[in-house]
Amino acid sequence: MSYVLYYSPGAASMAVHWMLLEIGVPFEARLVDIDAGQQHDPEYLRLNPAGRVPTLIVDGEPRHESAALLMLLAERHAEAGLAPAPGSVARAEWLEWMIYLANTLLPAMRDWFYAGSDGDPAGADAVRALARHRIEQACARLDTHFADGHGYLAGGKLSTADLLALVLMRWTRNMPRPATEGWPHLASYIRRLRARPAFIELNEREKLTEWRNDDQ
Repeated sequence: MSYVLYYSPGAASMAVHWMLLEIGVPFEARLVDIDAGQQHDPEYLRLNPAGRVPTLIVDGEPRHESAALLMLLAERHAEAGLAPAPGSVARAEWLEWMIYLANTLLPAMRDWFYAGSDGDPAGADAVRALARHRIEQACARLDTHFADGHGYLAGGKLSTADLLALVLMRWTRNMPRPATEGWPHLASYIRRLRARPAFIELNEREKLTEWRNDDQ
C-alpha cells in the first residue's frame, strides 16, 4: 500500500493527514499552497478536477473527499481500529456521525467561509447567518452527546468521526462563538483530543501554531 497526500495546512485535508499519522503508515505529503492558487494549476487539476484538497494517491490512483478518504483508510487499515467493525452495534452510530459531519456540518462551514464567492455576494450575509445557526446547532448536539458520558463519538473509542469532528471544530476558532466557548462538554473533548501525540505532530508538520492546548 502506498500513499501520497496533497494537503493545505488546516484545510479539510488535515483530518486525512492526522489519520495517516495515527495509523502509522508510510506516506508522502505534498503541500498545495491555496493562498498562491496552486489548487488551480493544470497539473493539480488533473489529479483533482474540483481544485480542492485533499487528494490522496492510493496505490497510484487519485482519490478525493475527506470523509470518504477517512472511511477508505479505516477499511484498508482495520487493525488500527479507527472504525467499528462491520455488523457491530457501534458501526451504525459511526456511519451516522460520519454522514452527519460530511453532509450537514462541513457544508455549513463552507457556506460560512465562502458565501460571498460561491454564490451571489448580495445574499452572502443571509447565507452566513444560516450557516452560523447550523454550526452552533451542531456544536450543541455534540455537547449534549458528551454530556451524556460519551468519551468519543462512536463505539467508546477514537474513530475517524472524531478526527473529522475536531478539524471542523478548529474551523470555528475565529467565529463569533467558537466551539471551545459555551459548550463545556465539547470543550473538554476538544482539549483531550488536542493532547494526542499524533495531533501535536500534525500541527508541527503543518506548521500550525493556533488552537493548541495551553501546555503544548
